Amino acid sequence: MKENPSHSEMLIAMTGGMVIPSPKFTGSSRLHPDGRPKKAFRDLLRTVPNFRNSFSVILSLSFLPLIVWITTTYNHPLVWVFSILGMGLAQNRLFIISHEAAHRLLFSNQKINDLVGIRLIGWLAFGSGSHGYRIGHIRHHRDEFGPQEPDFLLYSFYPISKSSMRRKLLRDLSGISAFRIIRPRFQRLNEVRHLRLTISFLSGQLTIATLFWVFSNLTTYFLLWILPWTCVYQILNRVRAISEHGGMTQSSDRRKTTHYVQQNRLANFFIVPFNVGYHLAHHVDMLVPYKNLPLLDRALVEDGYISSDLIWPNYRSLLKALILK
Repeated sequence: MKENPSHSEMLIAMTGGMVIPSPKFTGSSRLHPDGRPKKAFRDLLRTVPNFRNSFSVILSLSFLPLIVWITTTYNHPLVWVFSILGMGLAQNRLFIISHEAAHRLLFSNQKINDLVGIRLIGWLAFGSGSHGYRIGHIRHHRDEFGPQEPDFLLYSFYPISKSSMRRKLLRDLSGISAFRIIRPRFQRLNEVRHLRLTISFLSGQLTIATLFWVFSNLTTYFLLWILPWTCVYQILNRVRAISEHGGMTQSSDRRKTTHYVQQNRLANFFIVPFNVGYHLAHHVDMLVPYKNLPLLDRALVEDGYISSDLIWPNYRSLLKALILK
């Protein structure tokens, strides 16, 4: 086997195991043949709800001190366990908000969007407050599974064996995955740009640690901030990611790059907040804010772009299919 296979060879060997054949779609009064909304419908969908998003940001940020207050007030082992899990969910919400900002959909004013969603939330939630994630994520959208796909390996080789999935989840739970994410922050520090990003990342975590120290203590910082991100968030992130693209492949037809899962409130709360579970709709048109994704999703189903064969009834059914018996 060649040491450096071409991207085409990697696609054949590593992707496509979960692709379901899609019937041809010729378009409709609302949709182009590739599923994208036509102008009048598109303009309606792309309206950014500034007030609602402001409320979402405030509510999501307020979860953090609320969890800390509940934990320290009702100092009981079970409360700590649920608080660690709850903080992981809260961190997941912050990531999805920064994802919305990466698409410039959090606020219609670009400066406010970047300041709140990228510079602040993206900075505090284990980021550097830079546009690095936004740039990489746009590459993901422009050509899923393409040569510049930042998460190619994360989505590859599915369906996988139970033992393989067990090892992945163990890496997430044990903190190995988190370590692999953080490690590059402390490499190439002789490069000025990389050093600045690392300093920015550390300053964000120092800010969080200081807030914990002032209002509680540093032990609480490690137990209620570091531990949830190191363990709980990593599992949530993997489950969400493979439910979006696990086993799919490169194609101009988004039905071959992205799974379609029927949404429910339980999954929306635990795994896919802010309508990020409407992921096929999100990839059909990445400029539709999260509030309007259900409307686009409904049109994709009603107009025939998404056939019944493509629909996974829930996340459990998809995850079972992603793991070989």
